Amino acid sequence: MPSNPNEIFDVVDENDSVIGQAPRGVVHADGLRHRAVHILVLNSTGQVFLQKRSMSKDQMPGVWTTSASGHVDSGEDYGIAAVREIGEELGIHLDGPSALELLFKHPACHRTGEEFIQIYRITWDGEMTLDPEEIDGGAWHSPEELDALIRADRRNYAPSFRLIWGIVQGYGEEAFFGDSSD
Repeated sequence: MPSNPNEIFDVVDENDSVIGQAPRGVVHADGLRHRAVHILVLNSTGQVFLQKRSMSKDQMPGVWTTSASGHVDSGEDYGIAAVREIGEELGIHLDGPSALELLFKHPACHRTGEEFIQIYRITWDGEMTLDPEEIDGGAWHSPEELDALIRADRRNYAPSFRLIWGIVQGYGEEAFFGDSSD
């Protein structure tokens, strides 16, 4: 579904402790810290699935990003949000957060859109049903192909995804950013 600017998010402090709530539009406009999840879906051959964000998204429309991602709703747990997002965006319905592997948590910063993010991984060879309101397309890439694609034109990939991918690949947080602040 299209982004709802009135959706309520928890606003958090520098320690990821809830300090209040605010509508999505205010959180993004004012650069308030909040929470999100990213899920990397890999197949059994080691390829990673990326989604191309819908042009109707309020943040980063039309760019490539993690397999599934989204905000943690007010009062929601990161793991529950990850299960919800992978179900909504990719049609992968899981029994609970234990079906996902937690890779790491990253603090809120400019490149994450002031989101504290927890990053999960799952191996999946089953069917996926992409939500056309959330996703304009998807593609599987080997890690080597993906590295080359990002290096060729990093602006086609969301900054938060580039940060995550650089960490996952062991290259570090700065790997796919170059000289600009994006």
